[in-house]
Amino acid sequence: QVQVVESGGGLVHPGGPLRLSCSASGSIFTIFTMGWYRQAPGRQRELVAYIRESGLTNYTESVKGRFTIARDNYQNTVELQMDSLKPDDTDVYYCDADARTAIAGARGDCWGQGNQVTVSS
Repeated sequence: QVQVVESGGGLVHPGGPLRLSCSASGSIFTIFTMGWYRQAPGRQRELVAYIRESGLTNYTESVKGRFTIARDNYQNTVELQMDSLKPDDTDVYYCDADARTAIAGARGDCWGQGNQVTVSS
């Protein structure tokens, strides 16, 4: 089993910062990619940013220059530092770990429960 736990969501004023944290635990062999996604009501879940085991990162265009993703491969954690937040950033944010389990050897996405981020004055 792989458990994914998120924290750090909440209410922030436009232009302010917020940091999301995510921790994966359990029977993990390796985590290839960790990422953050967001989903608004009635819309498809979309990628915000991801970081590979090698440290390679990718960001959706709307957050480039404002968000920074980082991970600790040994602690199996990932963080998303969000700066200059806009009302359009308001969404439920989900942490994803693309992992291979140590026992069964299966590979797949392991998702957190979701964390609400609200940007409002």
